[in-house]
Amino acid sequence: MTYCLAIKLDTGLVFCSDSRTNAGADQVSTYSKMHRFSMFDDREIIILSAGNLATSQAVLSTLRRDIEEGAAFNLGSARYLSEIADYIGRLSVETQAKYGAGGPGSGFNASATFIVGGQIQEQKLRLYLVYPEGNHINASKQHPFLQIGETKYGKPLLERIIKPATEPETAMRCALVSMDSTMRSNATVGPPIELLYYPGNHARQAAQYHLFDDADPYFVKLSQQWEEKICQAFNELPRLEEVFQNSS
Repeated sequence: MTYCLAIKLDTGLVFCSDSRTNAGADQVSTYSKMHRFSMFDDREIIILSAGNLATSQAVLSTLRRDIEEGAAFNLGSARYLSEIADYIGRLSVETQAKYGAGGPGSGFNASATFIVGGQIQEQKLRLYLVYPEGNHINASKQHPFLQIGETKYGKPLLERIIKPATEPETAMRCALVSMDSTMRSNATVGPPIELLYYPGNHARQAAQYHLFDDADPYFVKLSQQWEEKICQAFNELPRLEEVFQNSS
């Protein structure tokens, strides 16, 4: 299991992902699930991946190979980010069909899910979630964040805090707390944690990136203070005595 999320703000895009890959209790490894394509002058593309590692690696390898070989369609020739979402979905479905040839009864799940975001030329920032079936949805003002992998533990905080107008620093902290909440509830999600903010308009020099390991002092402090503040807020909630007094 893994957890990745991305947030579409008025001012830029936030991406956050864990790095743990689990193939059983005695087979825990780390692989980056954040993939940044910055080799083009007129576009910035960031991809997050979750699900079957072989499928996601094969899809990403094909993306890179198509660029190197100058394929008729590749990340550098796409006119719109939605075309890239379609492209990733098509490659994913083809790869799953190859790896999942054993059929549903084989017990092997080759599915993978992706988040792709970025900007092409002077177009608006875009953010898409690509499902294992190959179709996709986009982030909107009503729902400005997307999640893949183990999504349920980190979702409530995002729903309460994240708005399109949220400040980037606030959104980045929210993403980290969402990740911390997930790590506490699911041991198959874990560090290193990658965090990236891309401000748009091809301002790569203004992008912010950090890799948090399990002993990172900021992440440890953030986790500890979040737990303390939750306990404090809980203890300050109205007590039930007034309910039972009024009902007696």
